[in-house]
Amino acid sequence: MPKFAANLTFLFTELPFMERFAAAKEAGFDAVEVLFPYEFSAQEMRHELVRHDLTFVLMNVPPPNWTGGDRGFAAVPGCEDRFRRDFDRAMRFADVLGPRHIHIMAGKARGLVARKTYIDNLTWAAARAPKRSLTIEPINPIDMPGYFLNDFDQAAEILDTVGAPNLNLQFDAYHAHVLTEDVAATWDKHKDRAVHVQFANAPGRGDPRSGEIDLSAFFNQLDLGGYAGFASAEYRPVGETRDGLGWLPT
Repeated sequence: MPKFAANLTFLFTELPFMERFAAAKEAGFDAVEVLFPYEFSAQEMRHELVRHDLTFVLMNVPPPNWTGGDRGFAAVPGCEDRFRRDFDRAMRFADVLGPRHIHIMAGKARGLVARKTYIDNLTWAAARAPKRSLTIEPINPIDMPGYFLNDFDQAAEILDTVGAPNLNLQFDAYHAHVLTEDVAATWDKHKDRAVHVQFANAPGRGDPRSGEIDLSAFFNQLDLGGYAGFASAEYRPVGETRDGLGWLPT
């Protein structure tokens, strides 16, 4: 089995945010991720990470909140200054939290100008933070209509164009299934670019144990292929999180 992490934006939401770190550790996780940590105290989060001996594996570059905000703007023409200002803000959080990876969200855009904007911003970010591991993630257009990066081949082409060693692929099995209906083949094609994995079942980003994706087979595929990173649980629990963790090896 791969090394599992808990996405605290999705899991343990029955608890106040700062209590989720302890709950994740108690449940058997040694790592966590938070999509948008900006509304919380970075120092307090760092205290919880150290207190419970948790690795912090991922955070997103702003927007600063999850509810109702734009889903990033790295590919949005005219938002270059905003992207770069908020990227620097994210780096200040990263200096405290020490994430293994930082996901740069493209936002809603389309066309060649958006592509150029995205590539320019990614190139700038990779040079701005050369010691940080940065990622991009294809997101399906059903869950996020209009999102610029919505295809794995598109992501591969953009990564090749930027050509930065610290910019790589974030592979979400749920999005891969919705986009391609073949998680295994998509992973085989793009695994050499992937430094971080997320998962949930389909439809609806649900419980890993039931749905259209054979996640047990996917986890075995990760092991057989020598994937060394974390696989983060980013799903919507039914009821309390700890009651639905039968999939997590003990």
